[in-house]
Amino acid sequence: MATNRLTEQLNTVEECVEQTIARVGKKLVLGAPLGLGKPVQLMNAFFRRVAADPSLSLHIYTALSLELPAPASHIEASLAGPIIERLFGDYEELDYMKALRSNSMPPNIEVSEFYFKAGAMKNIPSAQQHYISSNYTHIVRDLADSGVNVLIQLVATRDSAQGKSISLSCNPDTALELAKRLSKKKENGYACVAIAQAHDDLPYMERDAEVDDGFFDFLVCNPQYNKTLFAVPNAAVPLKDYATAVHASSLIADGGTLQIGIGSLGDAVAHACILRQKHNTHYRNMLNGLTHQTTSLVDDCDTFSDGLYVSTEMFVNGMMHLIEQDVVKRKVYDQLSLQQGINDGEISENIDSTLYRFCRENGFMPQVLDCEALAELQTWGIVAQSVGLQGDQLMVDGQAYANDVDNDETRSALLKSVQGKSLEGGTILHGGFFLGPQDFYQKLSHLDKKSQQEICMTGVSKTNQLLENVDLYCAQRQKARFINTGMMVTLTGAVASDALENGSVVSGVGGQYNFVAMAHDLPGARSILCIRSTRGSGSDMKSNIVPSYGHITIPKHLRDVIVTEYGVADLRGQCDSEIIKRLVNIADSKFQQELVDYAKANGKLEPDYEIPEEARHNTAEKLMRVLGPEVEQGLLPDYPFGTQLTDREVELSSSLRRVKALTEEPSKLIKAVFKALLHNVDHDAAQPFLQRIDLEHPDTSKELLVQQLLLLDLEERGMLKAG
Repeated sequence: MATNRLTEQLNTVEECVEQTIARVGKKLVLGAPLGLGKPVQLMNAFFRRVAADPSLSLHIYTALSLELPAPASHIEASLAGPIIERLFGDYEELDYMKALRSNSMPPNIEVSEFYFKAGAMKNIPSAQQHYISSNYTHIVRDLADSGVNVLIQLVATRDSAQGKSISLSCNPDTALELAKRLSKKKENGYACVAIAQAHDDLPYMERDAEVDDGFFDFLVCNPQYNKTLFAVPNAAVPLKDYATAVHASSLIADGGTLQIGIGSLGDAVAHACILRQKHNTHYRNMLNGLTHQTTSLVDDCDTFSDGLYVSTEMFVNGMMHLIEQDVVKRKVYDQLSLQQGINDGEISENIDSTLYRFCRENGFMPQVLDCEALAELQTWGIVAQSVGLQGDQLMVDGQAYANDVDNDETRSALLKSVQGKSLEGGTILHGGFFLGPQDFYQKLSHLDKKSQQEICMTGVSKTNQLLENVDLYCAQRQKARFINTGMMVTLTGAVASDALENGSVVSGVGGQYNFVAMAHDLPGARSILCIRSTRGSGSDMKSNIVPSYGHITIPKHLRDVIVTEYGVADLRGQCDSEIIKRLVNIADSKFQQELVDYAKANGKLEPDYEIPEEARHNTAEKLMRVLGPEVEQGLLPDYPFGTQLTDREVELSSSLRRVKALTEEPSKLIKAVFKALLHNVDHDAAQPFLQRIDLEHPDTSKELLVQQLLLLDLEERGMLKAG
């Protein structure tokens, strides 16, 4: 266990700021991790100190700055207020985000982000102007080149007889590599500091996430900073996302490798994998009802008997559920010979004579063991920890044997001491960072010893690319499926995921390009980009499969697999006309013909091409017809991994979403308004719902209209008794 005797422990963030200025000077270039790993109190202390002193300057480099939800209306606030208070407690917000939103950033402070929460900064000019687009594996390089001289991180700590040990916990993703770079620069006289702020509720992750003595210069420990950790509530999963997830999950090969992202679609894919594992007949029925295609990509869709291994930038809540449901269970080993032997079926994870023979033949077990070889074999459990060297002999269970593993008596004794055991040191998940709901953090905080060793939080140089160890990572990442989301795909297969064609950044490239490129480099791997076929509703509905687009994230030469709620388009290695046909086949039927007409007009499709009959029924009504029965049976719940909302809050949220959708379809809205104003409901049954959002007595005509539409929706969904 790592101890930190060389790290100076401080009590307050203010003291830490002053010591930092004394060490690095008045120009502070601060690098902070994305998401949960930001030490909010420390960042706010730097912000306030610099804002109050014009002689100082501060440039913050970070990503995914978390903020409390901001309700858009009085009614939303009435519903969301108590929920926000319950979920986020005394979470302290980031001062620089308040300044960005109020356009009050001090002139001596600048903030540059590499990744935004999706859509959060579209109308914030300063954020848009200072955004930096970079692949996530290049961020450490870019931070180092920008002159970062202050590295800060929220950490978990443990007390032991040797002192305090530190874990990078949720964010070893970039900190491991950036700290190494800064340490080398410090040796050459560069003034820089690395600072940790401890949080008692942050899960303590072991293995790569634990850091050595002196990794940080300062450690701020103060119980008053243990504010509520930012937790992302589980999102409701719409039916479209479930349909997409069923298609995408059918492409996942048993015994393979998986990566999925955050949000409703990521949750939907994880839940679809669990349905495939636990309710396989229902799962197959859904898939058969949804698909009109035949593709060699689809796995046999049997259960995951061998299981999956996860290599991911982001460790999400859905992956924890996949571990719990015995879907993610395939172990990989950071030893090439062992991994290749397992892949080829030459050995299993059982420690037996076959494994010993394999290790000898592949040079992993020398005939005569020295200290180094013995320690290596003990790391993987191949030789018992009790075995030791004594002179020129091996001591096994207190008895001396010849130090010769080819000696029958010696080999027999070594095997007997590990009889019935399996290889140790296997990993079922490598992740760069994690973020999720509170119960996810609680599960991570209470991992048993075995689970701690099977989950490895590490750097993105390991999870997002192959360069660090090409042979090993190729061996581990068998049959990889990297599943991510995009916003739009062009008819030639280019994908826009991070920004609009006017340059407005929606989120960021993050690791998407890394995983797409890796899918093309890894033998047997595929990149699967999930895209909702449409956006908007009613007359404002638009296709997300478009003729062309003025901004792309993934260029067409890296096109691979696109999935919508209507099916799978395998684009790899296909000519342009075939790609257009396959994309049209998974587009919403409302837009198919105009896409075909555009392609024909531009010479990309033959003039007599017709959309196949089986692809002409891509409608929301079909999705409901196929998946509706599964919804009724509870197999496709709104919140597959639970919610901290009460039943009443769930129903109100659902109804308010429907009412909001009506406002985007004038013809349907007018009909609904008349119906709402003329119907009667059981006011006693309605009262608790109206009280919950302070809508018993509407103050305006708009609130009255919302009230009546809300009651109509609740009644039609069986939440109220008819009057």
